[in-house]
Amino acid sequence: MSAAAPFDPASATIAVVTYNRSALLTRLLESLVVMDPKPGHIVIVDNASSDDTTAVVESFRSRIGSEIVYRKLDTNTGGSGGFSEGMRIAYELGSEWIWLMDDDVEVLPDGLARMGVWAPRFQSIQGRRYDYDGSEFYWQYRVADRMGIPIPFAPAGFGPSGYKEMNSGCFEGMFIHRDIVRRIGLPDPRFFIYWDDQLYGWLASRITTSVIVDEFVLRRTREIKQWDMGIRHMNASSDAYRYYIMRNRAHIKRYYRTVGAYSPVLFGAGTALTFAKEIIRLLVVERKVSGTRHLFRGLRDGRKIARDRSWRPMPPLDAAQPAL
Repeated sequence: MSAAAPFDPASATIAVVTYNRSALLTRLLESLVVMDPKPGHIVIVDNASSDDTTAVVESFRSRIGSEIVYRKLDTNTGGSGGFSEGMRIAYELGSEWIWLMDDDVEVLPDGLARMGVWAPRFQSIQGRRYDYDGSEFYWQYRVADRMGIPIPFAPAGFGPSGYKEMNSGCFEGMFIHRDIVRRIGLPDPRFFIYWDDQLYGWLASRITTSVIVDEFVLRRTREIKQWDMGIRHMNASSDAYRYYIMRNRAHIKRYYRTVGAYSPVLFGAGTALTFAKEIIRLLVVERKVSGTRHLFRGLRDGRKIARDRSWRPMPPLDAAQPAL
């Protein structure tokens, strides 16, 4: 299949990552039961859950209308490891299209059909989402290239084209063609959480026209504490997120160096702005200062990654394809 061929829903795989949230996973799977059309496969990667996730998955096998492939990992590999494994399984199943999502969303009934409309034109596509309260979820779909950080106020309007070009990505809804996966490889599990999807989308945008389309296809099902700033929100975080937000800047730096996009001054400014943003998140959204040490710990461990001579980018899946 080429990207210009008509979209076949059976050629698509939905890949879900879950961890100890069987109630949320149930809502997602219920939405897939009523979705029309359905994908050929649904891959569920379970990050070593200790709840009843396995039983929940098994209860849907005869109801969902697609083949379920369930993979329970021995350890929690984070969202990064889960999506890397989910994409690997989907790719090895022969899927032409891979639709990634967390367990805290549900798919609108015609979601796959809406994504499929754009499949003949593009190979890296992001749909839109409703937030928990039914409002339009705002996502920063543009990255400041040399700084490696989202542009905070990218224009929200779409105009008559129905799409906007993007140079980022989000694993909560990324819809990507296998040809792109083949060329840039799997998502990097070393991130564990945070920045992995932005980087993956950025890498995709370097070899294809990546777009966000004016199609609502997902609805978030988990409420998160937020600071409402009018046209956008700032979510609450956690100490683990704070650590990986800063540590993983080093992984991004290594990728940027690999592809010749690294600017020490501009990337350093991006890291400083990221640190400042997390301080604001602590003070304004979470109203505490105790998480600051995790930001410094992430910076410290990031320096080890930056000096690691054995570090290599994720390889392409086609042995004949040159590495990044």
